[in-house]
Amino acid sequence: MPELPEVETTCRGIAPHIEGQTIQHVIIRQFKLRWPIPEQLADILIGQRIQHVSRRAKYLLIQMTSGALLIHLGMSGSLRIVSVAQAAGKHDHIDFVLNENTVLRFNDPRRFGAVLWTSEPILSHPLLKDLGPEPLSPMFTGERLYQASRNRKIPIKSFIMDSHIVVGVGNIYANEALFMSGILPSRHAGKIALARYEKLADSIIKVLQNAIDQGGTTLRNFVNESGKPGYFKQSLQVYGRAGLACRRCERPLQEIRLANRSTVFCKQCQR
Repeated sequence: MPELPEVETTCRGIAPHIEGQTIQHVIIRQFKLRWPIPEQLADILIGQRIQHVSRRAKYLLIQMTSGALLIHLGMSGSLRIVSVAQAAGKHDHIDFVLNENTVLRFNDPRRFGAVLWTSEPILSHPLLKDLGPEPLSPMFTGERLYQASRNRKIPIKSFIMDSHIVVGVGNIYANEALFMSGILPSRHAGKIALARYEKLADSIIKVLQNAIDQGGTTLRNFVNESGKPGYFKQSLQVYGRAGLACRRCERPLQEIRLANRSTVFCKQCQR
């Protein structure tokens, strides 16, 4: 599914095309997503000016004149800038028509995404208000992880994937960050020392920033706003490489399931 780097890539990609634009028309072809699209959404949005596009966790936030759209890409969704003349495909559920040439198109084959509206302060929305810090913000530190982990017996991989601890560290990037920092994914979060948490926080930041710089990770369906895939998959060290040689020590990588997620690691390089 699109994770934080893919969502950030989308945010940065669409923002220059839509900020400052006024919504002229909205075409909703499918109302049944993860949560039903408000029936009155098209009427609400027409005439609204798009002021700012941002991201919180894996949600895209589009601030309008009198409220905000909150968009989640689900398991397979994407937002792309297309021309008005480009015909809609089977899974193109919503068109936000901005002018005579430009459409912001929401595509979601599996319909696990969401397009919601709020007229309240966006960060107070129930889906956002209890989230942990952004991993690329100054609030995210090894010290913060260390303090939150005391007496916690859950595996460290599950701990850093908890959005109340830190947002946006999905399965791919959790695998990669733990390998980079040399920490065994199954180790109890409460048994890890501060110095190792500092290294882990630094690894999470590096892995996510590298993925953003390279345009996200292409797995199955993700495409960015121009329809081009991301390229971070070429740099993956462990995820999807079970049984292959570790790029550091050349021993075979191991795979287990943690919280029903594929977890790949090197028994030699991680402890």
